[in-house]
Amino acid sequence: MEDAFISRSSRIADDPLSDVLSLLKPRGYQSGGIDAGGDWSFEFPKSNGFFCIALVSGYCWLSVDGVDKPVLLQTGEFAVLPHGPAFRMASDLAVAPVDIFALRAEKLNGKILTWQGGGACLGLSAVFTFAGEHANILSEVLPTLIHIRNPEDRAALQWYLERMMAVLRNPQPGGVLQGEYLAQMMLIEVLRLHMTDKMTGGVGWLFALANKQLSAAIAAMHERPGHRWTIQELAERAGMSRSAFALRFKEQVGTSVMEYLIRWRMLLAADKLVNSSDAISSIALSLGYESESAFGFAFKREMGCSPRQYCRARASASEASVSSEPASETPSEPPVETLPQAALQTS
Repeated sequence: MEDAFISRSSRIADDPLSDVLSLLKPRGYQSGGIDAGGDWSFEFPKSNGFFCIALVSGYCWLSVDGVDKPVLLQTGEFAVLPHGPAFRMASDLAVAPVDIFALRAEKLNGKILTWQGGGACLGLSAVFTFAGEHANILSEVLPTLIHIRNPEDRAALQWYLERMMAVLRNPQPGGVLQGEYLAQMMLIEVLRLHMTDKMTGGVGWLFALANKQLSAAIAAMHERPGHRWTIQELAERAGMSRSAFALRFKEQVGTSVMEYLIRWRMLLAADKLVNSSDAISSIALSLGYESESAFGFAFKREMGCSPRQYCRARASASEASVSSEPASETPSEPPVETLPQAALQTS
């Protein structure tokens, strides 16, 4: 079974966004929700996760570190925190916050917690980490907070929200995996909506995909990364003159055409070095480098170390991670929890 988020073999045409997500390998490692009642306030610590929030009913305030003003989330709205900042959710920000992990240390694992009887505000969440180590290529083109409140955008996400609610409310065999895939599909939809909404002002490869001409050129580079592309060839793919294409690409993506191509090649190379048994010379050739030394020079300039040093560093990091993991256990189904006054329940 292929480990990539999206199977390359299933694709009909080249798709740069799918390419990037395949490389990053997002994993919905936690999904669930909170059904709160009365006056409440929860604080969430800073993390390395990509946090998505959907408000199913009610309203709440969302205060995010690094964002000047709190935002009011209302029924049907979505919020995305790509950088994993610390944040608070509350019925009233004047209410003293409670550390969410002090209430329940373990992951939600597809469950909904009920606080103080619930009924006032129901929110669902999905938290992603990335198995690929280059998550910055996505996070660097996204703001600290994405607030989705446009009715058309909310409607586009409603189907995923309804399916996730059904999975959480009525657990079935395979439901945990189904919930993860639904959350990942929602992530793609959020990225599509954001790149379209910011098409006239956003800078970065993600926003360039909303431009049909630039997207055609980027897709060509992704489809054949080892081809000796020239700016003229790519301009023809975009249906533009060479000079207009080069200028427009730099303005929209934030880097030159060749800088983008080299970076993409080196990200592919880094993935192959770690996740395949291909020889360095073979990887070099597949990415358009006739000699291993030329490839090594380009790799070090982009990644900060030689290909062999990169392999050794990742192997050491992987061994350290494995040795620090506790022995795996099969978790038992947690019982329903009831706490005095502020009842926290798992439904």
